[in-house]
Amino acid sequence: MLEVNELASGYGSSEVISNVGFALAKAETLAIVGKNGMGKTSLLKAILGFLPAWRGSVRLAGKDVTRVAPHLKRKMGLVYVPQEHALFQDLSVRDNLRLGLLSDKDIDALFEQVGGWFPVLTKRLSQRAGTLSGGEQKMLIVARALMAKPDVLLLDEVTEGLQPSVVDRLSEVLVRVRHEIGTSMIVVEQHLPFALSISDRYLVFKRGEIVDAAAIDADSAARIDEHMRI
Repeated sequence: MLEVNELASGYGSSEVISNVGFALAKAETLAIVGKNGMGKTSLLKAILGFLPAWRGSVRLAGKDVTRVAPHLKRKMGLVYVPQEHALFQDLSVRDNLRLGLLSDKDIDALFEQVGGWFPVLTKRLSQRAGTLSGGEQKMLIVARALMAKPDVLLLDEVTEGLQPSVVDRLSEVLVRVRHEIGTSMIVVEQHLPFALSISDRYLVFKRGEIVDAAAIDADSAARIDEHMRI
């Protein structure tokens, strides 16, 4: 579904992503973990095209999209959930959700589907987004991304600052989305239990490079902790 091949990128003259490569299958979830400042978010931005690729390539469903603009990648099925609370605070929940649509086709079915994943939002459709709690706003951001029917969903620190009950709800929803509509996901995350609970594999990122990669098993948390202590 998504292939990243020897990708390098950076800011100014500083390379922050160096020769990163991995493949993501349909309906697979990949956790990218590591300390802060190691280049994880920059990797997502390079995949999306917000940072230019200095070397390497990005392929989506077999097509080379390395130089494709971010808004066009979104139309091709590559959708981003940023770390920031990127909502239109004065618009209603309904209008924020509508902004996630690629077109009005099947709008009612999409509202019903996303509402099934986030029933709390269906009770607040007319409410201004800025009046929601922090956890509800994060759910709205994820729900808006899902309105685009993504083939690949990139989530950046989606649990940051959230109470455990909201983290649990997001975990349940993302597992359902994967199984029900086959969305592939890349999860950049500091909350290790959350990341490991929803993912098939992990990559440990350090100073812009992959230093460890494996399928998730009972020993994964301990191995990742070793990297985090170094």
